[in-house]
Amino acid sequence: MSELTSQMVAAANASDWEHLQELEQRMNAHVAVLKVNEGMVRLEGEERARKATLIKQMLDDDRKVRDLITPWMAQLSRLINSTGTERRLVNAYGGV
Repeated sequence: MSELTSQMVAAANASDWEHLQELEQRMNAHVAVLKVNEGMVRLEGEERARKATLIKQMLDDDRKVRDLITPWMAQLSRLINSTGTERRLVNAYGGV
C-alpha cells in the first residue's frame, strides 16, 4: 500500500488523473483485503514499528495527493458551473 500511495503522489504531480483513479481503485482493493484479515495478524516489536512508519508515510502521501488535487477540483468545479450557467443562458435567451 505504501508503494501505491507513492505512485498516487507521482500521478497527481503529473496531473495523470486517470492513472490516479486506477491506483485509487487498487488501493481500495488492498484496504478491503486488510479489513477482512485485520484480526488474524498480531504485530510486535519491529514489525509494529514498521507498520506505524508505513502508515505515517501513507498519510503524508495522502495529504500530498489532496493538496495536488484540490486546485484541479476547484478548476473542474468552476468549469462545470460555467457550463451550467452557459446552458441556462442559452435556454433563457436562445442561441447566438
